[in-house]
Amino acid sequence: MALSQEKIFTIHDIYALPDGQRAELIDGQLYDMAPPNRAHQKLIAQLTKVISNYIDTQHGICEIYPAPFAVFLNKDDKNYVEPDISVICDKTNLDDKGCNGAPDWIIEITSPSTQRMDYGVKLFKYHSAGTREYWIINPKTHTVNVFDFEYEKASCQYSFDDNIPVCIYKDLTICISHLL
Repeated sequence: MALSQEKIFTIHDIYALPDGQRAELIDGQLYDMAPPNRAHQKLIAQLTKVISNYIDTQHGICEIYPAPFAVFLNKDDKNYVEPDISVICDKTNLDDKGCNGAPDWIIEITSPSTQRMDYGVKLFKYHSAGTREYWIINPKTHTVNVFDFEYEKASCQYSFDDNIPVCIYKDLTICISHLL
């Protein structure tokens, strides 16, 4: 007797979703995305402004993209994510559809419905795809987990009141409580 097989989804299934429906694709499995709340969106906007201003004042080469922004994580048709914030320094990874490969820095603002994905599946996927730095911001616990994959340092957890050092920018710190 043959074993039943789960359907493997591809990027074509993402593009076939009805207008307004968002999902991510990880290893051929679709994960629906709930609309973010106002506080989530405000934090994305404030972080984007701070990081963008830093890049501009430093005459940096990196570009910042808030969600929704397509990231074809493994340059294949079975992995598609929309991180809350993506910072890409290698412009050869960018095209009209989004980012092909791992962004240098990814920020996810977690919620009770996304914690398992953000702290587990995405942590592994972002690390294995070559992301240099990954932040998980948890508004419920007022904590930020920072993973420095570039130098393989242990992760650090900060509070919203801390000046959190950015790993890919040695002279940038961000205090989340100042953004709220």
